[in-house]
Amino acid sequence: MSQPILHYHPLSSYCQKVLIAANALGVTLDKRLLNLGDAAERAAFLALWPVGKMPVLVDAGRTVVESTILIEHLQLHHAAPGRRLIPEDAGSALDVRLWDRLLDQYVMTPMQKCTDDLLRPEGQKDPLGLSRAKDALALAYGLIDERLQGREWLAGPSFSLADCAAAPALFYAFTYVPLAPQHAQLAAYFERLLAQPAVAAAIDEARPFFRYYPGRAGLAARFLPTES
Repeated sequence: MSQPILHYHPLSSYCQKVLIAANALGVTLDKRLLNLGDAAERAAFLALWPVGKMPVLVDAGRTVVESTILIEHLQLHHAAPGRRLIPEDAGSALDVRLWDRLLDQYVMTPMQKCTDDLLRPEGQKDPLGLSRAKDALALAYGLIDERLQGREWLAGPSFSLADCAAAPALFYAFTYVPLAPQHAQLAAYFERLLAQPAVAAAIDEARPFFRYYPGRAGLAARFLPTES
């Protein structure tokens, strides 16, 4: 059986979400690094998925898009025995999916707005939009911190799809809106995420590319590439 092909870039937060999930599920991927700055490579990718957003999975001729759906596909068809990121119990699964969506909508989205503003040329900046994005992140931190009271993971007793979404979203969000001292539960949770082998592997894969990250000024020294 051939390995699923993942078209991705390790610096992308949504690609990291999928990489973390694949690592946690014990899935081996045929990873194809995308260079969308190359005209021919970009054209080939757009032919595969006209929206042009990564990651994209090709599995036995089927194209699978959108990170959450892609992760569910990997669990359904390729997960190692006993590995799950979405519980079998329907009620528990809804909770996991809820927090996955909350992280994507209320952390990943405003975080990407902050990145987008850095990429805008002078004179085209959006200070109001940037301020609103940072306010949204601060609000989300408070909600997540409250959720984590007495919890090890975000949506149940085990590492789940919700935590796969949380790790890259928070990793990049903290470079724009650092954690406040009152968010002790969230700070401790972030350290648990970093210690999780599936997350650590994704960060290590991205590390050589962090020099290209627009918000790199906010990265902690421990995440910067090690100079040889």
